[in-house]
Amino acid sequence: MQEQELDIERKKHELLLDGLSDALFLVGHDGGICYANTAAKKLFTDRPLIGLAPQEVFPDVRFIESIRKSELKNTAVVKRIVLPQQLSPLGARENRGANAWLMDVAPLPVESYPQAKFRILLRDLTAEYQSEQVRKDFVANASHELRTPLAIIQGYLENLLEDGALTDKSQASRFLSIMSKHTDRVSRIVEDMLVISRLESGEAAALSIEPFEFLSCVLDVSERLEHLIVSQEAHVNIDHVTAGLMLVGDRFYWTQVLFNLIENALKQNPRHGLQVTVTAEIKDGATRISVSDNGIGIPSQHLPFVFKRFYRVDQNHTNSTIKGTGLGLSIVKRAVEAHGGEISVSSVPGQETKFEIVLPDGARDEA
Repeated sequence: MQEQELDIERKKHELLLDGLSDALFLVGHDGGICYANTAAKKLFTDRPLIGLAPQEVFPDVRFIESIRKSELKNTAVVKRIVLPQQLSPLGARENRGANAWLMDVAPLPVESYPQAKFRILLRDLTAEYQSEQVRKDFVANASHELRTPLAIIQGYLENLLEDGALTDKSQASRFLSIMSKHTDRVSRIVEDMLVISRLESGEAAALSIEPFEFLSCVLDVSERLEHLIVSQEAHVNIDHVTAGLMLVGDRFYWTQVLFNLIENALKQNPRHGLQVTVTAEIKDGATRISVSDNGIGIPSQHLPFVFKRFYRVDQNHTNSTIKGTGLGLSIVKRAVEAHGGEISVSSVPGQETKFEIVLPDGARDEA
């Protein structure tokens, strides 16, 4: 009767352990795994676990070192372990690149777990780790991007402060013009960083959602970019935007999306005569928006990275030109995703580069 009661109690414990989202293993006195909860079985779907020694299951020596340390000192050991993709516990299913795991090993009291010597808890920290890396990269890249124009401004200021520099009006005017351009660049970087920060900090959940006419938004952006359009003798075609199409969203961010996409096309193709085409139509129950151009295009090796922050193709920039912030397309992607949409890019160099946005039904006002 006592054995039956213990069996019932054990099943209750296992039911509770199966409810954990973290993978949990119990290791018996013979050194083999004697229990694995549901999360552990899902994690290692490609092989059985019961009876295997931990070193046969866990892919990196650091896991085993944590287990040995816990056994040797008879104490809990908690360690974060970062692995390359090929060593992930997920095996061939891992597609996230570098992945991070929390290894929590602790001995078990004999009176409570007579069949097991210690337990191993494995928690997937990859999302947190990658977010941390993104933040670190963002700070490092932002610092680098700001340092360059600030150093240029400081250099020209020092030249202007030299004896006689201000009396040469032509040279002083040239210095001030260059400083003004780089000051504008610093302002644009800071503004773009604030937009990215708002989109990623959760403020996107509090977007100012209201209906607005998409065509009027396109016209506003074209007006803002008129000087650049005229100077390059470019043409922005909006003939394929459905008249009266109403979107439900935050107009400020949609202005950012269109401004960055059209400006990006113009700046990447400074030659005269560029044709930029904006389309917006309802197709297959979804709203499809695209911005395309007939410029030099984006080489295929760059396409997977164009939405990364501070990533630039930089085919046309020279040392004398003021570069973009490298944040424009990141803002576009974040803003589109904040509205529940998806964005993709395709390019045939020399023929067409096309950014296409697909929005769900809820992003359109049917009224």
